[in-house]
This record gives sequence, structure tokens and C-alpha cells, in this order.
Amino acid sequence: MTAEAAGRPGASGNWRRILPWAMTGAALLLAAYLLRRIYNEYGWDEISRSVAEIPIARLAGAAAFAAASYFCLTLFDFLAVRSAGHRLAYRRTALASFSALSIGHTVGLAVLSSGAIRYRFYSGWGLKAGDVAKVILFCAITVGLGLATLGGIALVAAPELAVERLGIGAGWVRAVGACALLAPLAYLALCAFVRGELRLRQWHVALPPLKLGLAQVAIGPVNLACVAGCLHQALAATTDIAYLQLLGVYVVANVTALVSHVPGGLGVIESVVLALVPGANVVGGLVLFRLTYFLVPFLIGLLVLAVAELARRVRPGR
Repeated sequence: MTAEAAGRPGASGNWRRILPWAMTGAALLLAAYLLRRIYNEYGWDEISRSVAEIPIARLAGAAAFAAASYFCLTLFDFLAVRSAGHRLAYRRTALASFSALSIGHTVGLAVLSSGAIRYRFYSGWGLKAGDVAKVILFCAITVGLGLATLGGIALVAAPELAVERLGIGAGWVRAVGACALLAPLAYLALCAFVRGELRLRQWHVALPPLKLGLAQVAIGPVNLACVAGCLHQALAATTDIAYLQLLGVYVVANVTALVSHVPGGLGVIESVVLALVPGANVVGGLVLFRLTYFLVPFLIGLLVLAVAELARRVRPGR
């Protein structure tokens, strides 16, 4: 083997280590640019006033929807572990899910944050690396099913905002929504009729039984509906927007955030929402949403993870 050939694997390994951090750095720069543009346009005084004007009842409603969403996410993991062929107590999957996702939503880099935290918990409870990968994929598919279902419902039931902002006919908007609703139906058909793995070129996806597939199609939209509910409560105090219209806005913002890989959709969600529903009062609601759904769970998640690590050291195997 030549020296050049011997050096290739090391160089490849260095790129694999560096690339995720480089992507995250670029995403954070994008987020900083978007946030600066938002705050420069509306000004801190206007934003501070709009935050201060939000009633306690709306704040409590946003917090309740955020808690409901994180509860739904614990069910993602509970179902995913069952789909991977293991049975763990709900309290364990809930601990792993909340610790991983409350931190991962804010930090980003899912493989290095939420994925690593999940592996830390599940490997201690008997799951192998392949099983943890199945759990992560199952949860990702559940999120996708939720986006398709809610996006379809929002476009079919409340196409007005899309018609107004995009300048296309309501019939076309509803047609796009109907096509989106075909995705969960196709997934359920695959779960019902395909046994074992679904093979798409180099991808092998193990489909769950129909019962678990139905649970995915049910819980995925409920979770995202709760997140949209949190955002709606934060905005409704100062902005007159119907929940179904905001639901469509949030689905678009969420998809954009996922594509951009910005941690927590920082700046991206805000920019998309403001493009569709402009105004300084909206920015105040977005600040409240960011604090309620991302920052507070992040701090709680860090505390839960620290306590879990201490408990593991005192009583290994827990």
C-alpha cells in the first residue's frame, strides 16, 4: 500500500468529523443573519412591548401545548422501541426521549446530540446500535407523516392564506393538500401489505406492523398540532389569525427549518412566519414561542440528563 493510499482513510475520517460541525456553523451564521434582519426591521422597543402585552392565560396555554407536544414525543420513542423488537417501560422511553429531544431541538446536529443521548440511555437497557438507529428512523418517519397529514388538512380546510400570499387558486391549493394526505394512506398500505423490509436502491426500511403504523399516523399529527397550538397561543394575544391558517404556516416553517438544518429552526421559523404573517406584534409572539417550546425545555432537559447520569453512577444499570 502506498503512503498516498494509506493517507486517504484518515483524510476521509477527518472530513466526516469536520463536515457536521462546518454545516452547523454555517447554519448558525444563517440563523444569526435572519434574526438580525428581523430585529433591525422591527426594533427591540416594539418587540419588548408586544411580549409584555401577552396575557398570563395565553402564556399558560402556550406552556400547556408545549408540554403536550413533549408528551407526544415520548410516545414516539415508546412505539419506536416496540417496533425495534424490544419492550421497555414507558418511564424509560420517556426519560430517553425528553432528555434527547429537549436538548437536540436546541443544539441541532441530531446524530451528535439527540442521537448520542438516545444511544447513551438505550444501550444501557439492552438495545444495540442498529436498534437505536431503527428508533431514530421510526421517529423521523412519524414526524414526516405528521407534517404531510397536518399540511394536507390545513391546505384543504383553510386555503385562504396560501391563496392570498401565493396568488394561486383555492382549487390548486386544495389539490396540493389532497396529494399530501395520500402520503399517510400510502404508508399504511405498505405497512399492511409489505412484510419485512422495504428496499429502495441502497435504502432498507423495516416497516412496522399495521397497528404501529396506525399509531404513527395518529400521534405524529397530534404532536405537530400541539406545537402549532403553542405558537398560536403565543401569537393570538396580539394577532388575529385562525388556528387552521397558522397550522399551514407552521408546517411550511417546520419543513423549511428541517431542510436548512438550523438548530431549532432558529431564525428560519421566524422568517417564514413573518413572511406570511408580518408585524412587530408577531415577533413578540415568536419570542415567547421560542422561550416556551425551546429554551425552557432545553434547560429542564439538561437538568434531567444530569440527574440521570448521577443516578447511573450511583446505581449502574438504571
